[in-house]
Amino acid sequence: MDIETARANMIEQQIRPWQVLETQTLDALRRIRRERFVPAQHRHLAFADVQIPLPAGSAGAGEVMLEPKVGARMLEALSLGGGDRVLEIGAGSGYLVALLASLSAHVTAVEINPQLLTLAQRNLAMAAIDNITLQSGDAHAGWGEPGQFDAILISGSLPVITEAWPAALADGGRLVGIEGHAPAMTAVQLVKNGGRVLRETLFETVVPRLRNVSEPDLFEF
Repeated sequence: MDIETARANMIEQQIRPWQVLETQTLDALRRIRRERFVPAQHRHLAFADVQIPLPAGSAGAGEVMLEPKVGARMLEALSLGGGDRVLEIGAGSGYLVALLASLSAHVTAVEINPQLLTLAQRNLAMAAIDNITLQSGDAHAGWGEPGQFDAILISGSLPVITEAWPAALADGGRLVGIEGHAPAMTAVQLVKNGGRVLRETLFETVVPRLRNVSEPDLFEF
């Protein structure tokens, strides 16, 4: 496989058509070597428009690397600046952490799966990315102190993104996550504006749940 051609095709054929057009986002996608964050047995899928399974170990199952276009669209919706403090929920293989770190001052990434935490640590160290803090923890109900972060990316889905999440944002902070139920979940952007939280719908997709999330009853009788 010609890796650079595959990377360019990923950007031009998958990501740009999904309205990911900002120069800083596209440059980050070119700089960060996605193939180095993909498990070896799936490396042939590094640039494919698919979710890529990640090692489950004894801690759980269902974790994936998101499709390139989904991760890129979420990244762009955060509108990151070089001084931003970012929280990422679900470190996975470390790929989204690396993209976030390339566009911000510091990233705190929380991962519940010990095997994935180790994988992310190794991959990020090999990529020489050091403006990060990786933490082990269960963040399905929120994370961080009030006003601690300028941006939050939730890489697993939730039934609904509650008000507990933007509480950790500074004023003007942005949160991007995915909520709802298969087969049609919705990516949303929340912006903290004084005492209000403004919500915008971005696109439809389906991604695995964050672990330990309680599913509400969908029907009432």
